[in-house]
Amino acid sequence: MMKRREFITALGGAALPWPLAARAEHMERMRRIGVMPPGTENDSDTQARLAAFRLALERLGWKEGHNIRFEYRWTSGNPELIRRHAAELVASAPDLLVTGITPAVQALKRETATIPIVFANVADPVGSGLVPSLAKPRANVTGFTAVEYTIVGKWLELLKELAPETARWH
Repeated sequence: MMKRREFITALGGAALPWPLAARAEHMERMRRIGVMPPGTENDSDTQARLAAFRLALERLGWKEGHNIRFEYRWTSGNPELIRRHAAELVASAPDLLVTGITPAVQALKRETATIPIVFANVADPVGSGLVPSLAKPRANVTGFTAVEYTIVGKWLELLKELAPETARWH
């Protein structure tokens, strides 16, 4: 299985300095990634994010159809589809599961405690109970969020400092 931190690095698009021997070892068999994207199949933003994800993995030596295969399940945010597709993906025993919405991570987490689940840009993964902390996520769930909620209070302080006349938002 791919290591959690290695995969998160690929998600961020950074290069990972794997030794050549380790990289060759990873390429010996076809790896499978189950993906439940947050958008619809025809959504251009979702397709652009998936293309960037595939490109980042390719730069690390993971080429679609060569040593990695993606299995997509499109849910359009439908709770019933999310539950059903989570069960299907886990039953297919992929090497890794990837998603970007809280309900999908929750559904995948209910279905497996062994297959690694990586989330991207989930709002408040700690508050929603997906992980105990971003620094030490534990278990089989990890990922990243675009907002670090512990600094939101500081944002409000800065806003008050920059615009002291601001009393409330409309």
